[in-house]
Amino acid sequence: MARPFSRLTAMGIALLWMTAACGAGQTAEPGAGGDDDGGGDGGDGGEATSLAVGFAAEPANLDFTQTDGAAIPEALLVNVYEGLVKIDQDGEIQPLLAESVEVSDDRTTYDFMLREDVTFTNGEPFTAEDVKFSIERVQSDEWTISLKQAMDVVDSVEVISEDHARVTLGEPSNRWLFQMTTRIGAMFSREGVDDLANEPIGTGPYLLDDWVRGDRLVLERNPDYWGDAPAVQTVTLRYFDDPTALNNALLSGGIDVIGTVQAPEALEQFSDEDTYQIIEGTTNGEVVLSFNNSRAPLDDRLVRQAIKHAIDHEAVLETAWAGRGMLIGSMVPPHDPWYEDLTDVYPYDPDRAQQLLDEAGATDVELAFRIPNLPYAVSAAQVVQSQLEEVGITADIDVLEFPAVWLEEVFTNADYDMSIISHVEPRDMNTFGDPDYYWRYDNEEVQRLLDEADSADEATRDENMRAVARIIAEDAAADWLFLLPNLIAAKTSVDGLPQNRVGEAFDLTTLSVSAASG
Repeated sequence: MARPFSRLTAMGIALLWMTAACGAGQTAEPGAGGDDDGGGDGGDGGEATSLAVGFAAEPANLDFTQTDGAAIPEALLVNVYEGLVKIDQDGEIQPLLAESVEVSDDRTTYDFMLREDVTFTNGEPFTAEDVKFSIERVQSDEWTISLKQAMDVVDSVEVISEDHARVTLGEPSNRWLFQMTTRIGAMFSREGVDDLANEPIGTGPYLLDDWVRGDRLVLERNPDYWGDAPAVQTVTLRYFDDPTALNNALLSGGIDVIGTVQAPEALEQFSDEDTYQIIEGTTNGEVVLSFNNSRAPLDDRLVRQAIKHAIDHEAVLETAWAGRGMLIGSMVPPHDPWYEDLTDVYPYDPDRAQQLLDEAGATDVELAFRIPNLPYAVSAAQVVQSQLEEVGITADIDVLEFPAVWLEEVFTNADYDMSIISHVEPRDMNTFGDPDYYWRYDNEEVQRLLDEADSADEATRDENMRAVARIIAEDAAADWLFLLPNLIAAKTSVDGLPQNRVGEAFDLTTLSVSAASG
């Protein structure tokens, strides 16, 4: 017997997420936060018609099917593109373009009943044919990003009727429906994929109105949206290279919201509670000190262990991110069911670090420390560099433009020894089961445990995932510096901001702002 889901929480799937660095918005007018200091002119019901959100990492293009990184889905997923399901702010899976879902008892067949009268912004109707097209396209060469592997478990997609799509998996998968809330679950028009890098066509509540590279994305309310219209007519996402400039934009009224604060030590600037609000919650953003496990000297486990003992993680968090966030010791944030505090596996111990280097015969160690030009990465790298120098390791910092250069040189080509990046994708420990992923970690036991965890019952899944987290921690496959907080600064007039960052998107549909923005 199939099991119906009106809310898809019964599968025990939960998630919290955050992006490494966010985009920014303001009103449709560049350089101003709306017609009234960022809030825009009042519309019906006293709501402002525009909103500006500021971020740090701008999309390199608008095609997340062929471009890795968090900035594109952060701006477009849920807002422009929608999936069959989505994650709500409580971390629960909810129907979106699917009105309901039925899952077979053996957990291999998913029947999606689709909403009626949904259209893409190119005017084409959304039907089960688009579901089949979108899922099969992820499995094709048209999708190149690493996350596409989550769709490998799909055996077939059938069009039962115009509003009924059936997906059959080759085996039960604990990950698949959860991953359908991410970018790989986005639904595309069969007639709307010719220029994804510049012209996104989705079913969402917003459509792309303007894109000025290096400055802003302007999203306009979709007049033909199938669901409830979002409160804000125009949202401008504005991008800032410099954290001080980002803060100043909020202080001067150029934006209404800092999507992710990049200079937490300066939050006192927004201490006026009548004018500003500060939101602090949790995320999926593990700030990882990445190791290239396939390249000397980091192909030597002893050297990797020495590095982990040489790092004072509390000092890194305090110096690089003003003590905000938390130490985790693994690739698992606390809100995942298999979380275990592994911060004590490699305590700060410079003497032990030196002993391990001696055991490895590693002298005059020099590392290519190639990092993105993101504030948290630059700040953390400087602390790590200083600490490694105390045990005789030279880490030569090379700051690369993000996303374009870092993604090409480090993520794609693995031309690095160490790097630092916040991994914001939900439940992404599976990347350690892929030897071709940029940390080039190849462990057959980890691969076996991950494969078994995906098809197992919930208890076995959690047991296997905890085992994987401990193996990669003890094997020093990477180092986890800290978990980024969800840290937002905004005008008090803005409502609906997320306490925790969930999913890959910065969901604009929940936001509203009063016309009295000041």
